[in-house]
Amino acid sequence: MYEHDVLVIGGGGAGLRAAIAAQEAGADVAIVSKLHPVRSHTGAAEGGINAALQSGDSWEAHAKDTMKGADYLADAPAVETFARRAPKEVMQLEHWGMPFSRDEDGTVSQRPFGGLSFPRTTYAGAETGHHLLHTLYEQVIKRGITVYEEYFVTRLAVSDEPDPNDRTCHGVTALDLKTGAVEGFRATGGVILATGGLGQVYDHTTNAVANTGDGMAMAYRVGVPLEDMEMIQFHPTTLPSTGVLITEGVRGEGGRLFNSEGERFMFERGYAADEGELASRDVVSRAELTEIQEGRGFGDGHVKLDMRHLGEERIMDRLENIVGLARHFEGVDPLEEPMPVKPGQHYAMGGIETDEYGSTCIEGLYAAGEAACVSLHGANRLGGNALPELFVFGAEAGRHAAGVDLDPPAIEVGPDPDVAREDREWPTDLGTAGAESDVVPGGRDLEPGALLGEAVAAERERVEELLTGDGDRGHVEVREQVQETMTAHVNVFREAEGLETALEDISAAREAYEDVTVTDPSRTFNTDLQQTIETRNVIDLAEVITMGALARPESRGAHWRAEHQTRRDEEWLRHTLVNWRDGDPELFYRPAILESESVTYEPEERSY
Repeated sequence: MYEHDVLVIGGGGAGLRAAIAAQEAGADVAIVSKLHPVRSHTGAAEGGINAALQSGDSWEAHAKDTMKGADYLADAPAVETFARRAPKEVMQLEHWGMPFSRDEDGTVSQRPFGGLSFPRTTYAGAETGHHLLHTLYEQVIKRGITVYEEYFVTRLAVSDEPDPNDRTCHGVTALDLKTGAVEGFRATGGVILATGGLGQVYDHTTNAVANTGDGMAMAYRVGVPLEDMEMIQFHPTTLPSTGVLITEGVRGEGGRLFNSEGERFMFERGYAADEGELASRDVVSRAELTEIQEGRGFGDGHVKLDMRHLGEERIMDRLENIVGLARHFEGVDPLEEPMPVKPGQHYAMGGIETDEYGSTCIEGLYAAGEAACVSLHGANRLGGNALPELFVFGAEAGRHAAGVDLDPPAIEVGPDPDVAREDREWPTDLGTAGAESDVVPGGRDLEPGALLGEAVAAERERVEELLTGDGDRGHVEVREQVQETMTAHVNVFREAEGLETALEDISAAREAYEDVTVTDPSRTFNTDLQQTIETRNVIDLAEVITMGALARPESRGAHWRAEHQTRRDEEWLRHTLVNWRDGDPELFYRPAILESESVTYEPEERSY
């Protein structure tokens, strides 16, 4: 058993920044990650980091753009905390050696991005995430923070109080991928989940194969609500053959979208008459798919992104890696011809419910980054807001897990009798039975070390069952069943019939998972075992996403319902929360917070 004050689960941008902040606050910190930190998916981020740095810009303008981009489903305290602190964090990165691109006078460059009223996106070529990871990892090494790499965290060690608000997280169990052993990690202060996104719920995604939503699923199974999970962002420019991302920076630099009739359709078809290609991502994604569905797409369903007019010198200075991606994966030289692009799953606006300090309803459990939902992005994230979220709220979670500034109380999970609850019964034939709980039976009566020991024993038993079972299914078949139905029915355009079909398919996949057995008996780097465990997380999260989408009868941000194509603020300006309780998912709501100490955000018609 390993013991530290603070355990950070995940070694991407949020995890690294959380670890640094906790260490600076005096805690003994360790990072536990199933990947080496510089292989984390943060490294795939290409576009940039939004922060109000220049005269003429302001954090207030950044906050207003963020709230508008969120289609007013964000919470004002989170939005303003973020916009106020992003500039300081960007300057800290620069002081730590982040190699930002610069203007001729030496100042950090900033360029336009979708949905922004000011060009406030800083960047490092088109490899911003890569440089961010290395800059933060250097600081982790400099500080001597312990890193347990290639340990796959599979369970939270949480006591079994009936009310999740009375539970405490004492540590985690993790599979040592090098040996196959299940080990225990105890946290005397706090556990921070910074495990990233869930893109592998879909079969066409910009996310890495490691992005299976592990932290979200683990938190859900011990009683933490998942918030706004129906709000999935589809990036408008991914390569059709692979889902590889083509940064919004291409459009920020002036790239143009065309349909098969040669129209610059964002303008000419009226989707975004003012901003065109730099409208928010949900607007551009719907426009592209509309063009494709109405017969103005190319080939097997894509549009074209053209950046040739920018000139080779500018392209190779600011977008060099995009040239390589297009050449390698599509056989297209974007210096000579347009690139094929189409929407692909990119980001989860929802996640583990937290406040702006990273706290969850379980004492000692925190979350940050894409795994968390601090209610910053609401129904749609603006490009360039994800990376600053990592270090703004990663730092907050790290400081608070280390015991600094703990005056704000941890949030409590509803349902609140004054908040509207879903009043319909879920059809039993749709198979909405929730995930199996991971809380430690009898844990409330155990000392923290003994509780963790029970969790380790339970996880070792589960691993042995997977390795020695006599089931006749493999994880690949089950996962593909989920991914295909999610891409078919819970995509950019959503209909009730398709969402119900998806729930049926997910229910069948959950049943099939009961017969899954690992065919590889080895213990060393057993990817079959790892991916089998991950598939359980994929199933749980797919169900929650689809439930939320079916329950929200309106169109808002990235969530578009064919039967309900308008935004309904009077009824649905509220967050969807799904909580695992007594074997079934429980759906409830809380209002979006549009008022801060400085301003009240009034929902307006969202146009670009």
